[in-house]
Amino acid sequence: MKVVIMGCGRVGARLAAQLDAAGHSVVIIDLNAYSFRRLSQTYKGKAIVGNGIDTEVLKKAGIESAEVFIALTQGDNRNIMASQIAKHIFNVPRAICRIYDPLRQELFATLGLETISPTTIFADLLQKRVEG
Repeated sequence: MKVVIMGCGRVGARLAAQLDAAGHSVVIIDLNAYSFRRLSQTYKGKAIVGNGIDTEVLKKAGIESAEVFIALTQGDNRNIMASQIAKHIFNVPRAICRIYDPLRQELFATLGLETISPTTIFADLLQKRVEG
């Protein structure tokens, strides 16, 4: 499967390494080349410096043939915008978007994006621990 990931933070770098190790074709995009230091030594995919909301950068990453796009930057707005571009302009079948704000996460889920809110997930885990 061809996967394009925007954001090479801790989660993005780990996910890229895991998908690469599982045999998937992975391209990761980040604004800062220094972020790629987080990638494992065994990572064989591509790393592209650029803005994931820039269509030319996305084309360079191979978005036109991607099966999955995952937005994992620290900015909800960038993640939402890039996911919408991937899904609606480049027709990527799956666009998965990290959104920290639970209210926005629900809204954009109703608009067809696959959204994940780590805020909600972590709060639920903590509640289970407290009550568990």
